[in-house]
Amino acid sequence: MSNHDTVVPHEDYGFFGPDSVSWKVFLYPTALSIGFQRTVVTEMYEPFLLASVNDTGAVSKRPALRYDRTLQYMATVTFGDSVSVLKASDILVKIHSKITGTEPISGLRYDANDPEAQLWIHLTAWHSVLYTYEKFGPGKLSPEEERQYWVECARAAQFQTIDIADVPCSRAEMRAYYARMRPILTATEATQQHVEQLLDSASTLLPDSALWWPVAKLTQTLFRKGTIATLPRWMRKMGGVHQSPVTDALVTVLLRATFRLVAQSVAAQRFLIHTASPLTAPITDPILCAVAPKNPVVWTPEAARAHHGTVRPTDQYAQIRAARAEKTLPEHAAADGSAPLLPFA
Repeated sequence: MSNHDTVVPHEDYGFFGPDSVSWKVFLYPTALSIGFQRTVVTEMYEPFLLASVNDTGAVSKRPALRYDRTLQYMATVTFGDSVSVLKASDILVKIHSKITGTEPISGLRYDANDPEAQLWIHLTAWHSVLYTYEKFGPGKLSPEEERQYWVECARAAQFQTIDIADVPCSRAEMRAYYARMRPILTATEATQQHVEQLLDSASTLLPDSALWWPVAKLTQTLFRKGTIATLPRWMRKMGGVHQSPVTDALVTVLLRATFRLVAQSVAAQRFLIHTASPLTAPITDPILCAVAPKNPVVWTPEAARAHHGTVRPTDQYAQIRAARAEKTLPEHAAADGSAPLLPFA
């Protein structure tokens, strides 16, 4: 792991910057660890998303690589410079354009770029990161910080094929969104298999060696129990996972103390990110080390797209659908999650 002097600065602050609430929440060590694990577990209950994950086999065949790539994208949108974010957004839409198929229960088509599917992915991430920050970290944001957090959530949604009007603007609207989604959510045998695998996935992010084995098993146990402790009872029942209130309380205390300790050390945070997600490290290192970007400016999505000459993901998706209708794009293809989102030197 490099020292502070060799950390490569970003070109600019991207779309949030040091005064944003997003940086405050996503920079806390809960975000890219248990917050991320809660995200991917929760996502599996949406049947069309599950069908795409099950068909590609990305989670089951290459769990460590899929985690690394997805963490890379999440960190890029929050902490990366404007060029990196726009590039990641463009590539993500192109990768998702290859992921279409049939949801087996309803017989309806799924499309990974579908705005509703992307909204579910985006909101489960931003809600899970905030929820774990509150539960295992410093606690609730102030009312003003919380309002700003949801404003920034909508800003980040502009890098996916999401209708921004559908993004919740408050905690109450987020609850209403979950209430709307709950009748749609399901749990099949495939759901339970993926939930089970993802609950135990923390150990796959650490080196596979005898030296790391005790740490990997302890991390797996704590993250599994901690993630379950954040899930509502109905979701646990659907997913076939069970845990007592006593265990919920104990693991919450343990994880809160652990994350507080890690948060006090930049070196510890960098070490854990370099170990668990090497692709994410170049994105978070300049932020953790307080290395100023070459151009200390925060962009809006509109200004950055005009400056760099890129199109909105919604427009990009419209072009993809038009090409598909004309049969110039394949109607169904599989993507296994191994395609790189960003080439970091």
